[in-house]
Amino acid sequence: MKISPRIPLYARAMRLPFLTAGIFPFIAGSLLWRGPFNAAGFVLGLIAVAATHISANMFNDYSDSKYGADNHDRKFYGFFGGSKLIQDKVLPASFYLKAALVFAAVALLAAAAIAWITAGIMPLGYFLLIAFLGFSYSHAPLRLCYNRLGEAVIFILFGPACVMGAYFIQCRLFPDMGSFILSLPFGFFTASILAANEIPDLPDDLKARKYTLISLTGRRLGFLLYIALAWMGAIGLSLNIVFNGISWLILGGLFAVFFIVKAAAIMQKDYNDKDRMTVSSALAIKAANVVYLFIIAALIAQWWK
Repeated sequence: MKISPRIPLYARAMRLPFLTAGIFPFIAGSLLWRGPFNAAGFVLGLIAVAATHISANMFNDYSDSKYGADNHDRKFYGFFGGSKLIQDKVLPASFYLKAALVFAAVALLAAAAIAWITAGIMPLGYFLLIAFLGFSYSHAPLRLCYNRLGEAVIFILFGPACVMGAYFIQCRLFPDMGSFILSLPFGFFTASILAANEIPDLPDDLKARKYTLISLTGRRLGFLLYIALAWMGAIGLSLNIVFNGISWLILGGLFAVFFIVKAAAIMQKDYNDKDRMTVSSALAIKAANVVYLFIIAALIAQWWK
């Protein structure tokens, strides 16, 4: 069977490698509950998370193309600057908009199924709020990431929203302090990845009047924001030992410091070199994934006790 050459393009448009940013915290939130496991809700939740994430990714590319943020540098870097498929006229902007709406509809159907399983309207309201934030992240009228609120939105969506939503599906408790505390490392580390990616994009962002938090620090000091967010995420690991009684195995996530230090050093020295900054972005993602996997491993260890 011959694979269509357009499939890699669609994967690039959807930014599929970044889906772990939503999937990992959802898995962790599901595992925090120690009672009977709701397998159907878990699968539907994963579908909702993945579809919502893809929809937001495609809305983001559509919006940044529309407002000019990704139009100045036409090179594809993989981690920042968008997919460039609109700019290179490989896929039209209308494709991104239509695909974003299709994936949003899939996520809505999954959320409706979860609401039916849990016999409550909350999952639908929860989903609509998340979808609104995902759309408003880069699109008018709010354009939150254009007004220095991008990190806050990412923290919410990939921290509390994913973790607390998953926990609610399992035990129908919301809000819950334990699941909120579990969400902190996920939220802060995913926000740190965004900060890392914003450093090389700053000149182009400013031309499009896109004001990120890095516009306050400048590229030269952007590494400090990255370190601060990663540090707050690391503190979140220890809080989970104290408040959630999670195994000390969770502190294995601190091995991420080796990636964090390397990433920050590149950000400090080579902030003007976009090719070198792809290395720091990759290291920032590795650091976050180390943390996420140790959290999940610690939660799995709790299940075997």
